[in-house]
Amino acid sequence: MVGFVLTGHGDFSVGLDSSVKMIAGPQEEFDVVPFHEDEAGEFPQKLGDAIAASAERNDGVIVFCDLMGGTPFNQAMMNTQVAPGVEVVAGTNLPMLLEVLTTRTPESTTQELVDCAVEAGKEGVVHM
Repeated sequence: MVGFVLTGHGDFSVGLDSSVKMIAGPQEEFDVVPFHEDEAGEFPQKLGDAIAASAERNDGVIVFCDLMGGTPFNQAMMNTQVAPGVEVVAGTNLPMLLEVLTTRTPESTTQELVDCAVEAGKEGVVHM
């Protein structure tokens, strides 16, 4: 299985996790690591520990971040150098998460799920 780690500034990841649970129920191998300014010194270790633990349990890990270039993204990218099989997706939105969570199977590959996430994230942004 591919594990998922969700992170972002403030309560971004906590809020998305709450929405995912409301819509799709609790998810296995889905860890949430929020980044709060008052805990900035502890964040790299917390995120690194979550990624490493997920990598030990799974065939790969996708870290979903709120935006490219921010602290959560930068720390996630640093972990790609330490833990094998870790991919990072920035610009995470709810349609993206719901699609990959409902599409993921034990046989899914990390690359298949990354491709699915990017496509679903784009399709989830519309103007009516």
